[in-house]
Parts: sequence; C-alpha cells; structure tokens
Amino acid sequence: MLFLQLLLLEVVLAGGDNEDAFQEPNSFHVILISSFHNRSWVRYLGSGWLGELQILGWESKSGAITFLWPWSKGNFNMEQWMELEELFHINSITLFHKFQIYVSQWQLEYPFEVQLVGGCEMHSGKNLVSFLNVAYQGSDIMSFQKTSWLPSPEGGSRAQQVARLFNQYYSTNEGIRKLLSAVCPQFLSGLLDAGKADLQRQVRPEAWLSSGPSAGPGRLKLVCHAAGFYPKPISVMWLRGEQEQQGAQRGDVLPNADGTWYLQVSLDVGATEASGLSCRVRHGSLGGQDIILHWGHRTSPGLIFLAVVAPLVLLGGLAFWLRRRWTQDRRPHTDFPLEQSSSSPATWLRTHLQTARQ
Repeated sequence: MLFLQLLLLEVVLAGGDNEDAFQEPNSFHVILISSFHNRSWVRYLGSGWLGELQILGWESKSGAITFLWPWSKGNFNMEQWMELEELFHINSITLFHKFQIYVSQWQLEYPFEVQLVGGCEMHSGKNLVSFLNVAYQGSDIMSFQKTSWLPSPEGGSRAQQVARLFNQYYSTNEGIRKLLSAVCPQFLSGLLDAGKADLQRQVRPEAWLSSGPSAGPGRLKLVCHAAGFYPKPISVMWLRGEQEQQGAQRGDVLPNADGTWYLQVSLDVGATEASGLSCRVRHGSLGGQDIILHWGHRTSPGLIFLAVVAPLVLLGGLAFWLRRRWTQDRRPHTDFPLEQSSSSPATWLRTHLQTARQ
C-alpha cells in the first residue's frame, strides 16, 4: 500500500517520536492527488514537503505553486521556478489525464482517486535515493526505477497495463529521471541552507494534567498533555516512581497552526491506584531538565482561587483597620472642651492647672 510506504518513510525520516531521534530533515517529496468525480470533473491537489514540514502548495485551478515559508524557494531564482512550475504542471496533468482516457480499458470506476508521491533523500550528504510511486484508490500501481516504470505485484493485470503504456514515453521518462536525480537534490540542498533557522529552532512544551471520561465505576482516566513544542520528537510517559506504566494510550502527534506540535497520553487506572503516579515529559528543548507532573499534587482551580483571593481579603481588612485607627486618633477627645479641641492635650492641661490654682 502506498500509504503504508508513506508512513514507513515518515518513521525513517523522523526516527520515531523519542527525545533523542531528532535530526535535520534529509528529504524532499511531493504528494499529488487527482480526484476523478466523473468524465468531465477532475480536481488536482498537490503539496511539497521538507521532511514532515509542508513548504509548498498547488492546485490545478490556478496552476500556481504557493510558497508557505519565506525560504520555500530554496536557492532557485524566479526564472528557474517558472520553468519548474510549467514542467511540473504539464507532466502531472499529462500523467493523470491518461487515467481518464483509459478508464474503460483499465476497468476504472468513477469516482476514483490517483495518488502520486515522489522525491529524493540524501544520506550522509552524498548517497542519493530517489523515489516515485503511483497508486489507484490507495493501492500501488507502479513505481519509477532508474529510467522506467515497474508494475506493482499487488496491482495485478491493471498495473502491468499502466506501466506498459507509460514506458512508451521515453522523453517524458528521461525528464522524470533528471528531476529526481538532479533537480530534486539541488533543491533539497538549497532548502536546508535557506531554512536553517526555522528547522533548527527549539520551542519548549507546556504540560498539564487532566481527567478524561472514565472507563467505568471506580476507574479514572488520567490524561497528560504536552503542547506547543518543536521539533516533533518527544517522550511523554506515565510513571510510578521510575517505573513506566504499561497500558498508556498515546495519541497522534498533531500539528498546531504555528508549526508546533501537540500530544496527549492517557492512562486508565483504578481510583485507588492514581496516588503516586506522575507524568514525565522529555524534549530536546528542555536541556535535559524533564517536566515532572504528579497526579496527587495537581493544583485545583479552587485552590488557585483561594491562593489569590485570600491575601487580597487580608490586605483589604488590614487597610480598613489602619484607616479606622488613624481616623480615631484624629477625632477630638470628648474629655476636652470643644473650644480647645484644636489644641493639644498637653496645652489644655497646663491651662486647666493654671485656672485651678487661681
């Protein structure tokens, strides 16, 4: 299956999702999808990827390539891009158009999709591996090897017919060979140089705990979240002490709009077993300082409210008390005559003694 091959390619390039696996992308590939709704309605969509990062977009209506990053052009100038865009448009549309012409002969049924993935990988900066695969409805039809098309064994007689036809276009196949063996590695090298700052950036994850829908009475679903991290490789696991807990459910690493990633890992446990569990998050941006979140030490919203509001209440009460004392000290004392209220007690006392002696 083509999609299984893509998944394998992703794992090989990314090295898995652990904290030690990250390395600079070493591949560029294009994905094209042609949707044949009926004989007169066809839609083409395309995208270009540097490793796991999408950098190019394309759709047949305009025929123009969309650059998703400032450095998506690599080291190609605009003249080179215009030529490449035209070549790309002609070859891709021509290839897909053949499927529309031979619908009956190849026993294709509307609606159907034809998928293409092709590109190149650089290993150790020298060894080049190029690839180009075509699939029908998600199943491999043929692949391009050196200068010709080879039918996929799982494609049966249909794959043999398709490969036989495309092998007749010698000049087109020579152009494909040059694109894969010469243009692609040159473009890949320029991308890695131009996008170095973005490709090598590190963004620390934010992590928190929550509870999810339980599996039943007396059960708890503990969820550990890690969000906003880059690059993609990350390790998130539930522990008791230093022992990893088996049975944790790891979700897919999902992309955020800003190019960072999100992951959640859940663990179903008995309600009495949750105490003592912790979640550990490891990521290259943390510099070896893991994030450890303890389930029993979670800070509830109520505690946060008390921690913020209680000091404010105390400060307000203290301010009211001080103001009241100050007001009382300034108030005239009733033991002194009113007409002397503006004098100090010492002055009034001297005056009163002098009057008494007389």
